[in-house]
Parts: sequence; structure tokens; C-alpha cells
Amino acid sequence: MPVHDWTRVSAGTFHDFHGAWIIHLKETLNDGLLPEGFYAMSEQHGGQIIADILTLHLGEPTSVVLPGSGSPALAAAPPRLSRKDVTSPEKAARALRRTLTIRHASNHRVVALLEVLSPANTDRPASVAEFVRKAQSAINLGCHLLMVDLFPAGPSDPEGMDAAIWDAFGDDLAVPPRDKPLTLATYVAAQLPEAHLEFVGLGDRLPDMPLFLDPGWYVNVPLEATYMMAYRGMPAFWRGAIEAKP
Repeated sequence: MPVHDWTRVSAGTFHDFHGAWIIHLKETLNDGLLPEGFYAMSEQHGGQIIADILTLHLGEPTSVVLPGSGSPALAAAPPRLSRKDVTSPEKAARALRRTLTIRHASNHRVVALLEVLSPANTDRPASVAEFVRKAQSAINLGCHLLMVDLFPAGPSDPEGMDAAIWDAFGDDLAVPPRDKPLTLATYVAAQLPEAHLEFVGLGDRLPDMPLFLDPGWYVNVPLEATYMMAYRGMPAFWRGAIEAKP
């Protein structure tokens, strides 16, 4: 199913779709995609970090995720995406000085975040700044992040949300091309953070995107399949409004 133009409906209509998509993503992750000991929950708060899906690990922190721990989808090879950016050492030092420290008493440690952006994240400069601050703080605290942005850059984020986030880590900022204005970005919270990017256009299929559980291991999240599940559940009236010819 091709990616739709969500600017044709209200923010409330997208919010309804957004909620359904998050639930299907959570169900898919918990239904054997995540390895043993990991689970996903929606609409949770991790300290000051707010995300659509938190991927948590039961037990004490570990340095690596071992293969064969319950998920056939666990991968170690670098993901084959269109673009990879690596933090410059100078930017890394600058970002670490701004790190916020959030501690959790529980052993249910947050290891990864999945965020589907909504119009509320980019409706004004203050909203963009708030999301960027939380995303950068999460990466600096060791939380990997998968960000899905189905809206083109606008007045509040003229170069796109990825460029705003990556400004703290790398000098080479990727701007979405005109024919592919939507951004899928995976951020690896390593000593020198990495960003793996894929740009898509309206009418394109959504590729699977890596969600890192450790700097060396990730699972591929089936964005297309879960998007289709959520879209099929939308009211026919709004599907007609989105699919109608201009």
C-alpha cells in the first residue's frame, strides 16, 4: 500500500490513524519479533522522555544482545539503507555536555524508542525544539530511536526533523530530496552515535526499518504491514478523502 498524503486531513484524523498504527506496531513487536526478555509498551513515559513505543528489557543492563535469544528476526549485520551518518568527534563532545541524566529505580530499563511524528510535533518552533531536545537526550542516555515522519518539512522544521536532531551529533545534515520528502530515521546510541536514513515519497511503499536494541543488534520493524493494518481500520469516509484525486 502506498504512503498517503496525510496533509489532506485534519490533525485529529491522523491522530486516530496514529493511535491504531502504534497498537499494531506494539502487537507485532511483542508477538515474537523482539527477543526473549524484551517487550514493548505504548504511550508510556520514561523519565522526561515521551515516546509512542518504549522497548524495555527485563533484568540488569547488558552490554550486548546475544543472538539466539528468542527472536529469529534479530540481526547483527549493518542495515542496508540508503544513507548512514556517523557522529563527528567534535560534535559528540559538544553534545555530551548538554546531556540530561534520568535514572530509573526499576530494572525495566528503557533501551529503545519508536516515535511516529504527528502534526503536533511540528506545528510551531517550540514543538520542534521540544521533540528535538527529547530525542537528543534519549540518544545521549543510551536509548536507541526509530523515528517515522510521514509529513514533509514545514516552516518550523525547514530542513526536516532529522536534520534538527542530527545537528548535535554530525556535521553532514541530510535534507530530504523534493521527490522523497518523508523521512525514516534510526539512531544508534553508541559512543559515537550513528543515523541510518531512508527517504520515501508519496505513493512509495514503506521499507522495514531497523530498531536497535544494542549498538550491535537490531530487529527490522515491518512498517508497511502494520501501516496497512491501521489504514484498513479507518472509516471509509476518511479513506475516501485521502485517496480522492485532487
